[in-house]
Amino acid sequence: MFRIAGWRTLRPVSSVSPTRQPKRVKAKFIGPFALALAVIMFVFASAIYSVEIRIRDQDLAERSAGVAKLFAFKLDKDGNLMRAVARAMTGNLAIEEAFRNADRNGLELHARALFETLRTDHRITHLYFNAPDRTNLYRLHSPDEYGDPIYRVTMLQAHSRKEAVHGLELGPLGTLTLRLVMPWQQGGRVLGYVEIGEEVKHLIDEVRGSLAVDLVVLVNKRFLAKQQWQRGQTLMQRQDPESDWQRFSSHVTLAQTSGQLPKDFDDRLLARLLHGSAVELQDHGRSLHIAVVPLADAGGHHIGELAILRDITALKTTFNNYMAGVVLLSLAVGAGVFGVFYVALDRVERDYQRQHDLEHQLLHLNTEHQRILQLEKLSALGTMVGGIAHQLNNPLVGVVNMAQLAAREPENPEQTHKLLGEIRSAGEDCRAFVKRMLEFSKVSCFDAKPTPLAELIDDTVLLFRQTENKHLPVEVRLPETPATLTIDPILIRHALFNLLVNAAQATTDPQGAIVISLEREDDPVRGIPGWSLAVTDHGTGIAPDVIDKIFVPFFTTRSDGTGLGLPVVQHVALLHDGQVTASSEPGHGTRFALWLPANDT
Repeated sequence: MFRIAGWRTLRPVSSVSPTRQPKRVKAKFIGPFALALAVIMFVFASAIYSVEIRIRDQDLAERSAGVAKLFAFKLDKDGNLMRAVARAMTGNLAIEEAFRNADRNGLELHARALFETLRTDHRITHLYFNAPDRTNLYRLHSPDEYGDPIYRVTMLQAHSRKEAVHGLELGPLGTLTLRLVMPWQQGGRVLGYVEIGEEVKHLIDEVRGSLAVDLVVLVNKRFLAKQQWQRGQTLMQRQDPESDWQRFSSHVTLAQTSGQLPKDFDDRLLARLLHGSAVELQDHGRSLHIAVVPLADAGGHHIGELAILRDITALKTTFNNYMAGVVLLSLAVGAGVFGVFYVALDRVERDYQRQHDLEHQLLHLNTEHQRILQLEKLSALGTMVGGIAHQLNNPLVGVVNMAQLAAREPENPEQTHKLLGEIRSAGEDCRAFVKRMLEFSKVSCFDAKPTPLAELIDDTVLLFRQTENKHLPVEVRLPETPATLTIDPILIRHALFNLLVNAAQATTDPQGAIVISLEREDDPVRGIPGWSLAVTDHGTGIAPDVIDKIFVPFFTTRSDGTGLGLPVVQHVALLHDGQVTASSEPGHGTRFALWLPANDT
């Protein structure tokens, strides 16, 4: 048994199956598209919000750095002012005389006016005169307190360095003061020490005026004694000091530029600030952005924090209005895009419905068409089987007849031997025909790979020269640029060999050359670029009434032909998505062209 390549198993034609309703295109795409638009808008709004938050945090960080720098600058500026005042004071002979003689009344008399001027014009709150042993001689801001030794850092540093020293210092009553201590020297001898102080409240008020932020001085409780701090708050006429002490577990407020701290400024918020985070809160309709910077005293100890409160109400209102505008504009654009997409999908759905109805109608026509194709296949199969039967029947009839003749003359060995030879010859013909049929069936196998066409042509011509006994000249014409195509080299070689054999059989002139040419050529129907492998002979040509049948299996004009050579060539071309064409002029030769698509590697 063998099968013919290209033939499929025949199946019965099924009846028309019920058609399904077409898919709802809009229902399938509108939901995901709306979700995608919503996600895009959400991501867009989130990105804008994130950028705004980052810009606000960066601005607050820059302002915090500016506050720290300006605060340090104010400390130095006021410290230098105090230094100048102290030096000017050492030039006052009356004050010098009273100081040398430890005359407290003289100091009150001659220094009171200067102190009041400094308090009014420069907000100086403290003025001390201390003895060389650092014992207080007179306090102009608190005359009744004197005689106590001074152990503050600025005093100790000025005593050891013998020069003026200034810096922030935390007093025993919970006051934070910028102090300057300068040794009063005369003739290489220290008369004592002049100490000038300014409450930190005045400093943060100046910073607030410059940078438009509120400031709060928070001091760690471990540097304060509660009872002394409450005493100091009472002296400064602060209301409800107990509540202020209990507000935070770790810190207490010593000074602030705002009238009252926000209600939500509590331990939880302070903990976040101490970990380096900026915090936003609402207070009586205001939006406040808060951060802190460390606060150090004259000895370099971290005694607390300086909280910066920035009012961003106007900025946030502007941003919210901008966001609302952006969202509304995005909604309008999204609605427009959604509407256009909806209309386009509606048109697609209507077209899809029309196509579905048309396919339903064509399905009924296709049923009849399939029946016709089945009949055509059966007819072609019958023709093929008839041709095979015809090819095998003639030699088999001869075999039977010669076998009968051999049986009638068993005593004639010579005649029997002759008949057996004829029977063997007929059997060889049948076997050769079956072999050709098997080779034809193998053409269905396809194994494509990159193949240089020049080498393939040379190998085929060499094989042809070895099997062709006429020794006809073969001329090969190749392009300058080598061509390499992805093809099945065995099938193409088989097809080219068949074309060469046909050309040799059609050539009667021993000098008639067979020409093989390879050149670029586009498919005239599809316009696809490709290559044309052509074989041209100078034989007798093909008659016009025969040329249309040369690719029909088993059709042949030669008595010894099988009619399978050119169908094999055509089948090889179809396997490569190509084609084969023939052109002939009787008496002048024939040209067969095998066209292959260009898939150069």
